[in-house]
Amino acid sequence: MEYYYNITIGNVSFDEAVEKTKEALQKEGFGVLTEIDMKATLKKKLGADFHNYKILGACNAPFAHKALQAEDKIGTMLPCNVIVQEKEDGVIEIAAVNPIASMQAVKNEDLGSIAKDVADKLGKVIDSIE
Repeated sequence: MEYYYNITIGNVSFDEAVEKTKEALQKEGFGVLTEIDMKATLKKKLGADFHNYKILGACNAPFAHKALQAEDKIGTMLPCNVIVQEKEDGVIEIAAVNPIASMQAVKNEDLGSIAKDVADKLGKVIDSIE
């Protein structure tokens, strides 16, 4: 089992891909709580050049609430991260965590169905991006 879902798209700018990803997340009930620009962060902190790479911290509040009720320390794995990266000029990869894979480390059976539901939604997000 892969720990992520992904798709590669072209013919859009990096910023357009980020917006398309946010729109797809919203359609599946996710809000973006955090947005980390790794290119800017690595440049500022290390002086290192890096390609366009953003981490979007996505949260579906009803599922997060259920997960927190089932396992109070599950917040260490929230929100669900989705990345948008420009692998080369005009080639953008979008990837989302597979919560089923990440939740396997947690010994709580109540999380299984929640993880499956969230995984289905994140899979739809990735599949819907063109």
